[in-house]
Amino acid sequence: MQITEIYKSLQGESSFAGLPCIFVRLTGCNLRCSWCDSEYTFTGGRKMSAEEVEGEVHRLTPPNSRGQKLVEITGGEPMLQERELVPLMQRLVDQGYTVLLETSGERPLASVPQQVHKIVDVKCPHSGAPNSFHRENLATLTDRDELKFVISDRADYEFARAFVREHTPAAKELLFSPAFRKDARGQRSAEQCLLDPQVLAQWMLEDGVQARLSLQLHKFVWAPETKGV
Repeated sequence: MQITEIYKSLQGESSFAGLPCIFVRLTGCNLRCSWCDSEYTFTGGRKMSAEEVEGEVHRLTPPNSRGQKLVEITGGEPMLQERELVPLMQRLVDQGYTVLLETSGERPLASVPQQVHKIVDVKCPHSGAPNSFHRENLATLTDRDELKFVISDRADYEFARAFVREHTPAAKELLFSPAFRKDARGQRSAEQCLLDPQVLAQWMLEDGVQARLSLQLHKFVWAPETKGV
């Protein structure tokens, strides 16, 4: 497997936000989103066997942990390494880990173990990668999964609103997240967002959208350009 980094931090997004989490960030992505904050994952990294990745996850897990052992597989696009990744996720699940998979849904998700929580980032028009989500993946969603929409402007919001109304996905959570500026530096503030979270919140309330407003918590705890958090 090609790995960019493995580290422990707090989960910054999704319904698991705020919980301690071990992140396994895979290298490589076939999309080029306009607001991407992880371009450093596109190339490089280091080769690790699935067993080495598993060993590093164990090393970062607190000894005799009685709480939820949370691991997120992210990227890049993790499902580009499906052949090795799927068995690794199943082994982690079997060892008592709660496993999250952050993916664009551009690749088929039918092979993902059922116990894994899929967080599927459906790309809105302003991302520069519209129509990349495979609609067939909606059939793989269960009530443990989440659909996320990163929103930069009104057109993105209307796309996300129409999507969830049309498809009524089975995902337990629908996440509307204001995009951060790609060049965000230093200031830990909502002013770094492309869309003011307050504006997005007001739109959601006006329309009665049954979704969760999701802020990238780690970009308010640490400087938004910080890596490994």
